[in-house]
Amino acid sequence: MPLGTLDRTPPPFFRQGTTALSKLLLCAALAIFLMVADARFKLAAPARAALALALHPLQRALLAPVDAWERAGDYLRGTERAMAAEDQARRQLVQQAERLSRAEQLQQENQRLRALLDLRPALQVPSLAAEVLYEASDPYSRRVVIDRGSRQGVVLGAPVINDAGVLGQVTRVYLLSAEVTLLSDKDAAIPVLNTRSQQRGAAFGGAEGGAMELRFMAANADLRQNDLLTTSGLDGVYPPGLPVARIASVERRGDTSFARVRLQPVAQLDDVRHVLVLGPLQELEKMRTQAQAASAAASAPARGAKASGGKP
Repeated sequence: MPLGTLDRTPPPFFRQGTTALSKLLLCAALAIFLMVADARFKLAAPARAALALALHPLQRALLAPVDAWERAGDYLRGTERAMAAEDQARRQLVQQAERLSRAEQLQQENQRLRALLDLRPALQVPSLAAEVLYEASDPYSRRVVIDRGSRQGVVLGAPVINDAGVLGQVTRVYLLSAEVTLLSDKDAAIPVLNTRSQQRGAAFGGAEGGAMELRFMAANADLRQNDLLTTSGLDGVYPPGLPVARIASVERRGDTSFARVRLQPVAQLDDVRHVLVLGPLQELEKMRTQAQAASAAASAPARGAKASGGKP
């Protein structure tokens, strides 16, 4: 029989049903359907949770050597960090002890000099801790509301500071809250003192980008970039020596007799959370005057009795 006449097709018993392409398309459609159904109706969530619960002991057993190795490494690294931190803390304690001894000596010397010159003792300003609740609703002002009011002893005009420096001043007082006008507000002003040149001036808010300006300064004034400005205490509100701002730029023009001085506040006014409310110097002076008057009135009868008793 010639080879060309042979039937090469498989018998019906060995014929394949569907093609491989059809199976691929069917499996792909089934997979897409299951993914959509699981994403929309969470059909596989119970099965996934049961499988995770069943495999959890096995996973923990397989991760035990890795966890032990990591814990051993963390222990060794933690020991090294603790020893390094202890050494650094000891050095800082020594430095702080030296600074404290010098500060005590300077304080005693200051007290002796003030007593020698018959000057008043330095003011001890009381403070009250407060927390910033929210910013004021006025978009054209820079004000915040704190959670302390007249019931806690906050008075109108009280200075507000944080750990970096001066933030602003209390401008409205309520029973359980108060409104603080920040230094960057357009209506804010504060007298300052240049710690390098000891030159006084007045800083105003309202500059672009939350900055401040040192106005009415002569074009030939001794001003340098990064000069620190502190409160001068001349206004009777802010205690002297509190950091206010640093000079960011000095622009001297030939067509004007004043320099344009841009300041950068030392306190971050936008990220403030906790503040301290101080007592105004006017209130402290009033309290001191009343205390001195009461002390003088109490000592006057004693002096009179002593004088009368000394007569023959």
